[in-house]
Amino acid sequence: MLRSAASVAARRTLLNSSKGTPACLAPKVNFHASSKRDEDAAPTPAAPAPTESKGGLFGTGLSEWYALPIGMTLAVPAIKLDWYVVNEETQLAAVFVAFCVACYTQGGDALYNTLNERAETLLKEHNEAEDKVIAALEQKLDFLKANQNMVNDFEAINALREESYVCLNAAGAIKPQHDFKAQVERMLNMIAQEEANVTEKTKIAIMQEATAAVTEKFTTSKELKKAALDAAIAQIKGSAKEGTVDPVRAEFSNFLKAKAEAASKISGDEEMLAQRAAMVAKMNAVAKSEGFFFELGADGKPTMKA
Repeated sequence: MLRSAASVAARRTLLNSSKGTPACLAPKVNFHASSKRDEDAAPTPAAPAPTESKGGLFGTGLSEWYALPIGMTLAVPAIKLDWYVVNEETQLAAVFVAFCVACYTQGGDALYNTLNERAETLLKEHNEAEDKVIAALEQKLDFLKANQNMVNDFEAINALREESYVCLNAAGAIKPQHDFKAQVERMLNMIAQEEANVTEKTKIAIMQEATAAVTEKFTTSKELKKAALDAAIAQIKGSAKEGTVDPVRAEFSNFLKAKAEAASKISGDEEMLAQRAAMVAKMNAVAKSEGFFFELGADGKPTMKA
C-alpha cells in the first residue's frame, strides 16, 4: 500500500513538473511549404476557459524543489523499514535517469541543432521542388498561350501555299517558251559558229593552194623571177613608177580570179549537202544531250519531239 501511494505521489510530481516545462525546449517545425487549404484557414471555435490551478508541488503552489527534501525524508524510513527495497532494478533505473538527464543537459542543444538543420534542409528541398514544378507549369502555360493562334497560322500558311501554286502554274506555262527560245538561240549560234569555221577553213585552204601555185610558177618561170627581182630593187631604191603592178600580187590575183571562174562553173551541191549533213548530225547530238524540245531533219528543218 505504501508502495502504491509512493508511486502515485511520484507520478503526480512528474506530471506537475512537466506542466512547467518551457515551450522552447520542445520546438515544432512546419514542413508544409504550400498554402493552407480553405478548411484549414477557417476559424476554429473558441476553446473553453481553462480552470485556474495554483501549480507547484501537488497543486499547493509550493516550488517543486520542496519535493527533494520531502522525498529524502520519506526515503529514509521507507528504506530502513524495508518499505522500498533498493535492488538492481533501482540501480538500473537510477543509471538510466542519470543518462537521460546528462543527455538532456549536455547534448540537448546539439540534438536540437541537428534536427533543426535536417528540418531546414528538407524544407529547402521541398521549396526547390515546388519552384521547379511552378516553373514547368508556367512554361506550359506560356506554350499553351502561344498556341492559341495556331489555327490562324495554319490558315495563313495554306493561303500562302495556294498563292505559291498559282504563281508556279503561271510560271510553268511561260517557262517552256523561254526554254524553247533559249534552245533556238543556241542552235542559231552554233550554225553561225559552224559557218564561220567553214569559211575560215576555206580561206586557209585557198590561200595555201594559191601560195603553192604562185610559188611553183615563180620557180619554173625565169621571166617572173626577173620581173619580181626588178620590182623589188625598184621598190628598195624608190624608183618604182606609179601604177606599176607587183608581179607577185598580180600572180595571186590571177590565181584567185581563175579559182572564182572555176568555182562558178561547178554547182557545189554535193559539198554543200555533205557540210549540211555533218552540221545537222552535230547539232542533233547537242540537242539530244541537252534535252531540246526539237531536232533537225535531214533537210535541216526543225521538228518538235512528241
